[in-house]
Amino acid sequence: QVQLVESGGGLVQAGGSLRLSCAASGRTASNYVKGWFRQAPGKEREFVAAINWSGVTTYYADSVKGRFTISRDNAKNTVYLQMNSLKPEDTANYYCAADPGSYDPQRFRKRGMDYWGKGTLVTVSS
Repeated sequence: QVQLVESGGGLVQAGGSLRLSCAASGRTASNYVKGWFRQAPGKEREFVAAINWSGVTTYYADSVKGRFTISRDNAKNTVYLQMNSLKPEDTANYYCAADPGSYDPQRFRKRGMDYWGKGTLVTVSS
């Protein structure tokens, strides 16, 4: 079993930055693919970014490419999402996720991942 706990959400003005963190615990969590998803009020869950176990390979949704950066520190069992140039449309609950399978961003976009955190709210004011 893998437990994921997000932190770092909050209120920020448009154009500002936030850094989300996700601490993982449980067996072999440091070897899992990690990702971030988000869900805005009244909308479906949306894939944001994914990172492979080593941190070398990343993949982003077009809506955040060039503004968000996913990274991980396996020694700390933590994955991060640096969010810059935030827009009001980035407002959502952000969820950390983990998957024990192979790195397959297209599968993650369609089906999500196996393990989920409870989310952290990001609100971007205009």
